[in-house]
Amino acid sequence: MLTRLDLPDADLLFDPDFLPRQEAGMLFDQLEQAVHWRQDRIRLFGKEHLIPRLQAFQSDPGVHYTYSGLPMQGDNWLPALLPLKQQLGELCEHPFNAVLLNLYRNGQDAMGWHADNEPELGHNPTIASVSLGATRRFRLRHNERRQTHALELTSGSLLLMQGPTQHHWQHCLPRTRRCQSPRINLTFRFIHV
Repeated sequence: MLTRLDLPDADLLFDPDFLPRQEAGMLFDQLEQAVHWRQDRIRLFGKEHLIPRLQAFQSDPGVHYTYSGLPMQGDNWLPALLPLKQQLGELCEHPFNAVLLNLYRNGQDAMGWHADNEPELGHNPTIASVSLGATRRFRLRHNERRQTHALELTSGSLLLMQGPTQHHWQHCLPRTRRCQSPRINLTFRFIHV
């Protein structure tokens, strides 16, 4: 059941049990094996770095996405993801035409502070984030206030970030020594083409 998080300047809903545990485990296994994972390089502060995770991008035909200067051409949707895409679209009353998949191999793979605010996502994007596999701590911080918030993203959980959230908050998935198991994160989004 989706619960609203009481944070200022945000529209965040969270369901720790969105997918049943067994279904989440089966989907994790399918994606880990079937997705064409890659590790891209990005340029930060004048130096090239390997992104500290594996990723893939799947979308409807003709949908492209760029973040951190990295252009991504969508692969065709894996059949295993289409029911979830439809379920989330109906739940959010919002269509999704793409998903960014991230595979965090262990606690040393991470995602730095950022907002999903690329122009092609539109003014107030809706991001539906589904977690599979290992539990990881997800952190949020307000851009102007000193307020932070943390969530434990368990396998099968759903976090909806919508409305003004990306204007006022950044989020990250920090490194941790406590996690030695892999996690897959699916962020469904609508990209304006």
